[in-house]
Amino acid sequence: MLHDSLKVTLSNLRRLSSNRAWAGEMLRFLVGGILNVAVGYGSYLILLHWFSYEVAYAIAYLLGIIVSYVFGALYVFRQPMRWRSALRYPLVYLLQFLLGLILLRILVELVHMPQQFAPLAVAVLTIPATFLASRTIIRMN
Repeated sequence: MLHDSLKVTLSNLRRLSSNRAWAGEMLRFLVGGILNVAVGYGSYLILLHWFSYEVAYAIAYLLGIIVSYVFGALYVFRQPMRWRSALRYPLVYLLQFLLGLILLRILVELVHMPQQFAPLAVAVLTIPATFLASRTIIRMN
């Protein structure tokens, strides 16, 4: 009887620890997202002094992928940076873009959300998929 109750207690402690770890990663992921937006937008504004807006956007976007990977690996998921995961990491942005495009169309065409606000909803709705994809790629060996 005591042995069974210890098993249940240990199982509950592992689950609680796992939930806390996920919650911590998600919170750090959100902080990283805010940092990434600040770096990306700040870079874009600075680059506008030397480049056209299209080139500035492209460079800032690429910089955002790099910052997101480094921050995600070292701070969010606390994993070593690896060439393999770094080369796969842009797939997260591709997934986010494609999912966002589908959701944007659904929100504008089917839900009739105003076009001005739909991208904000898409950003919020794609956070879980982006988190899971980032976590999976960064933790891959």
